[in-house]
Amino acid sequence: MSAAIGAGLRYGALGLPLAFVALPLYVVLPNHYAEQFGVPLAALGGVLLAVRSLDALLDPWIGQRVDRLLSGPFSRTLRWLALAAAVLMLGLTGLFFPLPALGGELPALLAWCAALLLATCLAWSVASVLHQAWGARLGGDDAIQARRVAWREGAALVGVVLASVLPSLAGLSASLTVFIVTLALGVLALARADRPVPAPDLPDTEAASPGPWQLPAFRRLLAVFMLNGIASAVPATLVLFFIRDRLQLPQWEGAFLASYFLAGALSLPLWVRAVDRLGLVRAWGAGMVLAVLTFCGAVLLGEGDGRGFLLVCVASGLALGADLALPGALLAAVVRRSGLGGRAEGRFFGWWTAASKLNLALAAGLALPLLQWAGYQPGSRDPQGLEMLGLTYALLPCVFKLMALALLWRLAGALPPTSLQGDPR
Repeated sequence: MSAAIGAGLRYGALGLPLAFVALPLYVVLPNHYAEQFGVPLAALGGVLLAVRSLDALLDPWIGQRVDRLLSGPFSRTLRWLALAAAVLMLGLTGLFFPLPALGGELPALLAWCAALLLATCLAWSVASVLHQAWGARLGGDDAIQARRVAWREGAALVGVVLASVLPSLAGLSASLTVFIVTLALGVLALARADRPVPAPDLPDTEAASPGPWQLPAFRRLLAVFMLNGIASAVPATLVLFFIRDRLQLPQWEGAFLASYFLAGALSLPLWVRAVDRLGLVRAWGAGMVLAVLTFCGAVLLGEGDGRGFLLVCVASGLALGADLALPGALLAAVVRRSGLGGRAEGRFFGWWTAASKLNLALAAGLALPLLQWAGYQPGSRDPQGLEMLGLTYALLPCVFKLMALALLWRLAGALPPTSLQGDPR
């Protein structure tokens, strides 16, 4: 048992800083530039949409390179991981502390944000795709893969909780210091983790092997993943606006975010156990249903409804555990049963990561301009704008979640049979 825990920690530790950086990049950054520098939401949404879309387009190519890294000398893999970590450290620091020489001018701020955001996101992609493909190449059945993903995502949730509370408790500088230290430790831990078995025949078989898009199971699973991801990306982009303007409870931000991610972390073992009983598909579907019920209640909340939103955060956090632990394990099962295990995980997870970023790009590029068009501005008390904020934050995700759920059941026949059912005992 202790050996299994040690192996899980060594592999999963890198998930903490990679998730730590995700919260500032995708949740805090839009609000930070809007409030601190006065960047208009439409302009900011356009920059985020363009940068994240370009970044996402490069992820499949990154996935191919990761496959070659994992099939080559271990020292070369570690060198690229260390380089990606260094770019992450510098890029995130520069994003939140722009050079004084920029002078607060809008064009200069937008250009600075775009350049550093692209570099930071690309470095994050290299580290993230490598980390995910590494775990998938270690092998194991659905339950083992779900546990391995749970270690990675559990560490990720700890990172997100830290990222959600540290800025308000200790400030941005201290938060960045914690990120840099944990990223260095995560790289060192992965260097000591179990190593994937390389595939020496990859260069000869890569061209002849079916690509991810040639597999119906992958195409259909990715469609479900994207619909479900958009449903999660919209409230992630708008949550700080919702707390500050709709609820008017900015002092509760840390408690709300921490309760959400803590509930997600605590739910991971429950979802892993659910896989044994229900299978990956049914367990994931149960998580989607829980999320829909939760957000239907969130639309009724208004000024001062702190306790109600705390319940929403806990319930949606429980649903988050399913979204974190199960889709990645299901993708690993698809790769394994396609006969490409040990050779092409990077290609699959490259497209997977690209889909995640496209979800976030669509959320920022569509939701923010939509809110501005409807009359909402940060700090606004206009009833119509606040009503639109509530509908976009709570009901729009329900629509996408229900679409994902319907497609999951409808297309379940293309997924691995053993992933559709759990232990019949």
